[in-house]
Parts: sequence; structure tokens; C-alpha cells
Amino acid sequence: MIELTAIHWIYVFMVLVIIATLLMRRDIAIPCILGILLIGLAANKGLAGSTGAIFQALIVSATRLLSIIMVISVIVAMSRLLEELKASELMVKPFTKFIKGPSQAFWFIGIIMLVVSWFFWPSPATPLVGAVLLPVALKTGLPAIGAAVAINLFGHGVALSSDFVIQGAPTITSNAAGVDIADVMSQGIPLYLVMSVVTVTVAYIMLKRDMKKGVLSTEKVHFEEVQLSEVKRSGKIASILVPIAFASNILAMFFLGLRGGSATALVGGTAVLLLVVLCLIEYKKEALNKITKYIREGFIFGMKIFGPIIPIAAFFFMGDMGAFVEVMGQDILPAESQGILADLGTQMASVVTMNKPTAAIMEVTIAGITGLDGSGFSGIALSGSLAKVFGTAVNGSIATLGALGQISAIWIGGGTIIPWSGLIAVAAICEVSPMDLARRNLIPVMIGLVVTTIVAMFII
Repeated sequence: MIELTAIHWIYVFMVLVIIATLLMRRDIAIPCILGILLIGLAANKGLAGSTGAIFQALIVSATRLLSIIMVISVIVAMSRLLEELKASELMVKPFTKFIKGPSQAFWFIGIIMLVVSWFFWPSPATPLVGAVLLPVALKTGLPAIGAAVAINLFGHGVALSSDFVIQGAPTITSNAAGVDIADVMSQGIPLYLVMSVVTVTVAYIMLKRDMKKGVLSTEKVHFEEVQLSEVKRSGKIASILVPIAFASNILAMFFLGLRGGSATALVGGTAVLLLVVLCLIEYKKEALNKITKYIREGFIFGMKIFGPIIPIAAFFFMGDMGAFVEVMGQDILPAESQGILADLGTQMASVVTMNKPTAAIMEVTIAGITGLDGSGFSGIALSGSLAKVFGTAVNGSIATLGALGQISAIWIGGGTIIPWSGLIAVAAICEVSPMDLARRNLIPVMIGLVVTTIVAMFII
């Protein structure tokens, strides 16, 4: 049996402190930073060395997250240009002719939001889909709250929790859990599907019930529709070029077998090239200066999202042997140690009666708690780390447990039932109350999590 050291117990104590902080709806950056300091002191690095370890841990964390920060930043940069060219509206507008009734409107808006969010993320996708498709949906009799539910659940729920294209969520999960990103995505597919189908179906049934009872009525919301004559030549070119380019990416991923970092690199590189080409088409000689504006906006967005995550992930990465050695050095932990988290999992298996149902319940509960701060991504590092602990303890699939925690953290904190962040943006676009939207999403999301957890018990 591996002997647990003061470092192990400090890590456990700080995880409990972090969970308690989350329950109080407070940010957890300070406990995470103090946790690194205490681990450094326990590793006999001294005050100066432990203080330096904080910065080194931030570097390790930022390095591991850099690729995903980059790809999100360049994609947002490109989306900003598309918005100015009004190409975004043009890309979606042709699909509006397929919406004939409220049910079609709900599912069509949701599916379009899902696809756009996979490639552009829900934040920039929300105003695009909402502004273009909401007026059409309202004309069919779909209440504004119904459109908001579709945009919110498909975007900040289904798309963000799976994140198959940009792969931000599975990257953080895999890094924290110490498994391959491809395993998190492939082994998590049954859970992604169950959560998505159950949650959206329950939400749709509840919506139709309330429409039939007359509880919900169609609200008239007026938006300016973009006319083809209003869009410049560059915008028309962009509306054709961008879908073709990303469709080519999907084909390349399929035929060339691109996964993980290679797939992310292809999407990011395509976004950068499109940004360059479209700037040249629109601004010509001024493109050299204009492109800087969009790159700046993209990176401001990227750092705004991931800036708070870096110190949080820095602490949880200490549970991995590789990251720990990079920051604290060799021969700090016992020779037989496999890393703090692996050691804790092994110890738990020998002391506590753990089984797969218990592991699944604990994973989804703690991951859900991390989402109470309204930022699903801030808790993924913790849920990934716990997946390694629980998976080791029950001799189960760490990747599947990681996917389960990822789902719980993002569906709760990513903007579907916490009335902050993404949910507020959707509510604002659809002109509904954020609290009303959160309340309407609560039951479907909770039912989805319960069913998904039960399924996970059998496939871990």
C-alpha cells in the first residue's frame, strides 16, 4: 500500500476547501493558488521556492491549455469579421424557409445552434442564430421562451458539453484525468447522447404541454431582417467560402483520421486563413492594419474565458505526476508513487467500499457543484482529476467518468440552469427573463443528469 504523505493530505484538504467555496458561490482562484503554495512548502521547497512554484504551475497550466485558447481566440476573431460583413446572417438565412410550425422551429433552431456552436462556440453563435431565426420562429407560433430554451440547451448544453470540433472541454478533462482526449470523446459518446436526447426531449414535451394549456403565448419581438441587397460583395463571398472551408475540414478529419490536437489545429489554421483572405477581400490595402483589430478582439475573448481557468487548472494539474514533477521536481513523492491522484485512488480502493454506482454519483454531484459558480469550464479540471481518483478506485474507465463529470459541470455551470453568463445572453437576445429561462431548464436538465448517471453506472 502506498504511504500517503503530507502533500497528499494537503491536496485533499484544499479540494474540500475549493468545494466549500463553490457551494458559497465564490470564485476559487485564491484557494487554488494557496493550495500550490502549501504543496510547495510540504515539498520542502521553502518560502521562496514555493512562491516560485506558483508561477511555474501557472506556466504549466497555461502551456497545456494554450492550444485551445489559441483556436478559440482565432475562431472568435474570424466570427467578429463575419458579423461586420453580415455574412453570418446570410449563412443561416436560407434555412429559414424550412420552418413552417412551432415544433419545426424549436428543433430547427436547436440543430442550427448546435452546428454553429460546435464550430464557433455558443457565445458568438447565440446572437447569430437568435437575431436571424427568432423572428421566423415567432411567426410560426413558437413562444420566445421556447426559442430561448432551444438556443440555450442545444448551444450551452449539447454543443458545449460535447465540444467535438474545437475540443476545449475534452482537452481540459483529458489533461486533468491523465487520459487521451480521443478516449474522453469516444467513450463519452453514449453519455453525451443520453444527456442530450433526454434533456431536450423533456424540455420540448414540457413546452408543448404549456403551449397547449395556454400558459405560454407568442410574444411579438421585432428584429431587422438582413436583405441580400444590404450585404456587400465581400459578405456574400464570405457566406459561401466559410461553410465550404469548414465542411472541407470535416471531410479531412474523417478521411485523414485527424483527432485531438491535429483536428483542433486544422480548424484553427482554417480560421486564421479565412480571416486573412476575407480581410484582404474587404479591406484590400488596409487589411494589414485591420486584421489586428479582429485578432485583438479574439484574444481578449479567449483570455476573458480562460484567464480565470489557468490558476484553477494549475492546482488540479498538480495531481498528475508529470505536471507535479515539472513544478516541484523529482523525488518529492515516494518512489512507488504514481501521482497524487493515482495514489489517492489506490488508497481509497483499499480503505473505502467503492463501487461503480457510487463513483458515478460522486462524480456527477461534485462536478455539478463546481458549476454553481456559473462557469462550467472552471470545474472541469476538478471533475477530471476526480475521475482519475474514482476510476482508479473502482478499476473503471477514467475517460468515461471524466466525460460524465464534464457533462455535469457544463450543463449546470455552462449556462443552462445558472442565470449568469451564457444563459443571460440567450435571454437578452430572445427578450425573456433569465430566471424564467433557468426555471424552465431546471427540470429537464436534472432529469437528464439522473438518467445519464444511471447509464454511466453500467458502462464505467
